[in-house]
Amino acid sequence: MATAEAAAAFTGGAAQALEDPFRLTDMRAAVDRIERARQDNETVAVYGDYDVDGITSACLLTEYLRGIGLNTELYIPDRIAEGYGLNNDAIRRLHEKNVTLIITVDCGITAVEETDYAASLGVDMIITDHHECQAALPAAVAVVDPKRPDCAFCGRELAGVGVAFKLVCALSGDETAMLRRYADLVAVGTIADVMPLVDENREITRIGLDKLRRDPRPGLAALLAEAGVADRPITATTVGFALAPRINAAGRLGRVFRAADLLLERDQANARRLAAELCDMNRERQRLEAEIWRQAERMLAGRKPDGPIVLAGEGWHQGVIGIAASRLSETYAVPAVMISLEGDRGKGSCRSYGGFNLFDALSACGSLLEAFGGHALAAGLNITRQNIDAFREAFTACYKAHPPTETEGVNPDILIDDPDLLSLECVESLDVLEPCGAGNPRPSFCLTDVRLVSVTSIGGGRHTSLRFEKFGVVYEAVWFSRRAETIAARPGDMTDIVFFPQISDYRGRRSVQLLMQALRRTNPGIVCRRVLDGGDAPGLRMNRRELAVLWRRLTVSCPARLSVSALGTLEPSLHPAKVALGLRVLSEVSLASLQDADDELTITLTLREGKADLMQSSAWRRYHEQEGRYD
Repeated sequence: MATAEAAAAFTGGAAQALEDPFRLTDMRAAVDRIERARQDNETVAVYGDYDVDGITSACLLTEYLRGIGLNTELYIPDRIAEGYGLNNDAIRRLHEKNVTLIITVDCGITAVEETDYAASLGVDMIITDHHECQAALPAAVAVVDPKRPDCAFCGRELAGVGVAFKLVCALSGDETAMLRRYADLVAVGTIADVMPLVDENREITRIGLDKLRRDPRPGLAALLAEAGVADRPITATTVGFALAPRINAAGRLGRVFRAADLLLERDQANARRLAAELCDMNRERQRLEAEIWRQAERMLAGRKPDGPIVLAGEGWHQGVIGIAASRLSETYAVPAVMISLEGDRGKGSCRSYGGFNLFDALSACGSLLEAFGGHALAAGLNITRQNIDAFREAFTACYKAHPPTETEGVNPDILIDDPDLLSLECVESLDVLEPCGAGNPRPSFCLTDVRLVSVTSIGGGRHTSLRFEKFGVVYEAVWFSRRAETIAARPGDMTDIVFFPQISDYRGRRSVQLLMQALRRTNPGIVCRRVLDGGDAPGLRMNRRELAVLWRRLTVSCPARLSVSALGTLEPSLHPAKVALGLRVLSEVSLASLQDADDELTITLTLREGKADLMQSSAWRRYHEQEGRYD
């Protein structure tokens, strides 16, 4: 935020006015054509897409048009049999059902030939989309897309469901009523499509999340309950991790209409049944993904690739290979291509890493492909079996000739030096920043020099639970989609970690949980050297009990020489910085002498009668300001 006033407005939660839908180019033409269809009792079709944005868009517009009396067909193409976007066979089938007007949602902006084909059958087309426009727009009755170069609408980053929402606002003339009715659908589609949660998107999503908490439509209420999150705080993260994958699963497995049925269902019992079906589909999707992942790992045979991964497997499910490609790219830090083979043909999903431009690479390999499409970070391709090896070589050559220029890394927002900043109250206070997501990310936090205490596989091995300790404070953490064996540290190691703090509410017990983002091993000698040299160590405290534990250890087993990096081995129950601090305190009260040379310590104990006055130690006075704080 540039000013304090802007920050206050951002966090204050005050309602913001939405932009006039008629600022979208062609909106008036779209409204007029739909009104004519209603007056003439025409049959219209809403043509959507099989992802969450497309499904929510299609359900929103279908429900509204049926509500104003229009005979409305809902059509969503099959992901596997038809693929993305408009196709002539679907247009022909809709024409045979007496459809005279097709309204697309979340697709259609490039459907120039398909729009011409529809016109040849006497079917009008209204395009509503949010994807980038090509030079030639479809010759439709109306093309409503905020990405049009001639569009005066300010909110150019609307999701497909956001554009559909603006259409029903224009049709109804009652924005407030439309928000009450549809804000939950708009929020789910916007979050799932990773649209920037700023400006109008943020406002509608804020209202939609509130509706999900208080008054969700029956289908979403049932899905929240079936996913086990109905009694938890509903945030953008809830939508992204609990609702979106389950809705997406129907499209991935070729049963997209079960998701649409759920969102349109008004009967609670039917909604519960459909929600259970979607959760079953999501488990099936996870099973298929896990099997593909196991096969991919066997193919890699434990080798860390030095170039892009290109793998092909018989009968891999086409709706799942994209997720597997994403996991491979993230795990091995290289682009990944997963190809599903059936007979002599293969269909592939590609995911980038490090900013490598997939579209350019596929273009360079185009002579080996039957077809491809997508963008720099994600793409799809069709290929013959016999060309896969040549494609792998050519794709790898492109990668090595044009290596990634972006450095994959994590830049935390806040360095934690006070455990109180991770209290329940402080973490809860971050809610004023919600809804967080693309364009308005959650603040990430960093803890340095924390000891990794334990690593445990959870979720059938797909996720990992971790425990960390620093200066006597234990932190519970979870790392989703990261297997325990891929963690680059082992219990006992010192690490720096980056995470999002969140509130865990498990069986009525509320606690702070760290949602892991990154981890790296560190040299414990760095912080120990800083403490030994009298430098600052924020958050470090030591009490008499801990000093006594170290003293007893030294009197039993005191090595003559020890490297500074290995000080933690003197007393494993203490943080290495506390061992360094304890040695310094003992030295300052003449209970030990330290000779420091070449990053090694020579430790000699001085046994004498009577108690030492710890307050004679400047280090003790400095780091023992809050007695018993960590007892």
